[in-house]
Amino acid sequence: MTEQRHAGLALHPIDDDAQGDHHELLRRRQIVRRARIGVIVVAVLLAVGAARTVFVRMANAKELQASSTELARQYVKTALPQTAATGQTLALPGTLQGFVQAPISARSSGYLKRWTRDIGSRVKKGELLAEIETPEIDQQLSQAIAARQQTASSLELAKSTVARWENLRKKDVVSQQDLDERRSSLAQATANLAASDANVQRLRQTEGFKRIVAPFDGVITRRNVDVGDLIDAGGSRPLFLLAQTDPLRVYINVPQSYAQLVKAGQPVVVTQAELRGQSFKGEVARTSGAIDTATRMMQVEVSLPNQDGVLLPGAYVQVSLPLAASRALSIPSNALLFRAEGTRVAVVDGEGRVRLRNVQLGRNYGETVEVIDGITANDRLVLNPSDSLAEGDIVSVAKEPA
Repeated sequence: MTEQRHAGLALHPIDDDAQGDHHELLRRRQIVRRARIGVIVVAVLLAVGAARTVFVRMANAKELQASSTELARQYVKTALPQTAATGQTLALPGTLQGFVQAPISARSSGYLKRWTRDIGSRVKKGELLAEIETPEIDQQLSQAIAARQQTASSLELAKSTVARWENLRKKDVVSQQDLDERRSSLAQATANLAASDANVQRLRQTEGFKRIVAPFDGVITRRNVDVGDLIDAGGSRPLFLLAQTDPLRVYINVPQSYAQLVKAGQPVVVTQAELRGQSFKGEVARTSGAIDTATRMMQVEVSLPNQDGVLLPGAYVQVSLPLAASRALSIPSNALLFRAEGTRVAVVDGEGRVRLRNVQLGRNYGETVEVIDGITANDRLVLNPSDSLAEGDIVSVAKEPA
């Protein structure tokens, strides 16, 4: 038994070591297993993190690309060409003038004796405006009358002489030559009397010019002389300026692009800034029928009734000239592009791409301009196009706010 005990005692330590090794092996295996699991978990976490990073980056790249595309896209406002339903009204400046304006000058030289009408006076045709003292013409007339009387006496003597010589010729007392000479003297005396009568008539008419009278009904707009002034016949300074104020005339210059639309008899409306709320109707009296090569405009005369005398000659007015409607398309002026290739417009097609087209312009109405060729009524035009806008650009049409 002692041996068995010893044997048991000897075997027991061996069993303890084996058991310890076994536990150590199990512990190591557990550690390895846990390490593997940790590595796997870390690897899985890293893979998940990497996948998340890749996914986030891809999403951010797509979002950035979409944002860049959205920012690169141009938003524009568009408009369609219009056909005018009514005609345009052309407003042009003008200056009122008397229908008849005449400077009243003297035909006789002398000194102003008196004047009877001053500026602003309305006068009738034939009414006395002023008188001139003409002593030299009076003396010339007296002398001409005396000379005429002498010529008349000579004519009477020549007539009686011819009558006597004709009786003597019948009796063959004088020769035919002598009778012809007396008849020639009679013809000369007759011509001298006619010349004297013409001279007297001329001086009487000249003397009649010392009475300055109104040649037509009107208003005196200027008086340039006073009593005692020396008046020179045919001088550059007129005595009075007379204007007929009913009707009045207005001359306007119509641009060449509108000249074909203006006809005689066409109604117009005249306004004056100082007469607010008042308008005056007139009509086109006549046109020059030609374009001035210097200004490229046509002169048009407008006749304007002025029975009440409200409008004054010389006033600055605006003449509104209604024009017939044009069949051509008109577009906003801010749709035009002025480039080296010429005048263009930007048209947005059905795919949202820009197409640049050359256009031929007609009349300019200010906010709108007439287009003769280059577009159709269905073309959608870009308003306020940028200078960088190019052929083929993709744009989006901005919606108008509600």
